[in-house]
Amino acid sequence: MSLKGYRGEILSLSHDPAEAPDAVRHEADGLLVIEDGRIAARGPYAQLAERFAGLAVERLEGLIVPGFIDAHVHYPQLGRIASHGAQLLDWLERHIFPAEKAFADPVHAGEVAEAFLDELLRHGTTSALVFATVHSASVEAFFAAAEARDLRMICGKVLMDLGPEGLRDTAAEAQAETEALIAKWHGRGRLGYAITPRYALTSSDAQLIVAGELLRAHPGVLLHTHLAENAQEIAEVAARFTEAVDYLDAYDRFGLVTERSVFAHGVHLPDRSCERLAETGAGIAVCPSSNFFLGSGMFDFAQAERHEVRLGLGSDIGAGTSLSLLHNAGLAYQAGLPAGYVLDPFRALWLATGGSARLLHIDGEVGSLAEGQEADFVVLDDAATPLMARRTAGATLADRLFALQVLGDDRALRQTYVLGRCVWDRDLRHGRA
Repeated sequence: MSLKGYRGEILSLSHDPAEAPDAVRHEADGLLVIEDGRIAARGPYAQLAERFAGLAVERLEGLIVPGFIDAHVHYPQLGRIASHGAQLLDWLERHIFPAEKAFADPVHAGEVAEAFLDELLRHGTTSALVFATVHSASVEAFFAAAEARDLRMICGKVLMDLGPEGLRDTAAEAQAETEALIAKWHGRGRLGYAITPRYALTSSDAQLIVAGELLRAHPGVLLHTHLAENAQEIAEVAARFTEAVDYLDAYDRFGLVTERSVFAHGVHLPDRSCERLAETGAGIAVCPSSNFFLGSGMFDFAQAERHEVRLGLGSDIGAGTSLSLLHNAGLAYQAGLPAGYVLDPFRALWLATGGSARLLHIDGEVGSLAEGQEADFVVLDDAATPLMARRTAGATLADRLFALQVLGDDRALRQTYVLGRCVWDRDLRHGRA
């Protein structure tokens, strides 16, 4: 048995503050006790110190919060972050599809997977729902890299039989390769699988049928795709799926809208779609950085809250411009303002942690630093720059948290812990045992 204690200021959310009050759990001087990678106890240090007398306790300077959980990100697009010009569909053709063709090479895929995971941990992200490419090699490489680091990650082979040359499979290949990957990787260690049609326009009806069959045959996996991101995309979906009442219905007709479905973006949703999402338990990964960068629009938080749609927060690299979910939380606040929605900083933290965990169905394991959960957490420095130090001096907890979200990024990450072990230390520039 391995027992370790960490003392410091601890903050998490037990549930969505928009759904019920009293979600904030905060210990100004708290103790986390880790046993074999899980949280054995948490509470005020004064209350737990006697119970754990003799325990080796390390003092952590900063704000301890759950490890961030990215609800939508593309690891093969890491090298195309900040690529200039055009909106979604043109941007895909110009920058992304050419880059993704290289992931047929397992060596290249492995190198990018390692660099991507390094970046996630440096930004405080300890779990993610990740797009690979159409190539099985890209999924194998990602899972192998994540398994070696003992990370809780979810990924899947992209299905796109209507994709460009070099990024195209068939419905039969999609089914066979996905089945093989699920059998090998789903539930192995801390890994999970997501059936991943890229979006409605890149899969034939026959392949979308296959996706629905796979989802029904494997009830423990997720469905991960894109929805209602861009006006041109929505118009082209409507032109192809003429019998669908809206974009979501184009998926629903193939059995792809379930409680285990995660749809990225949802920027332009009719109320009917929100009602259907809430009815089924499906949810949206909100990606404000990429929505701003590609000119797609701004997510309607008020509409989603009115319909009680489940939400998480995603970076959507490489259309997103930062892997930092702190930074994306600040952008989410800005995205809500034009429609009159003021995102509370505690709810923003929830979206980046417990909200994404719930959306990804891993909230029993991570996301709120609750007793029994896996000990994935980060230590934030709200004085990471002179300006942040000036802004947060003497501030309330809510104000400090808001400043971290608006002014913070990877510079505010002091340490990242996975299963109670430090895997990134800003001062050392690497993990430590």
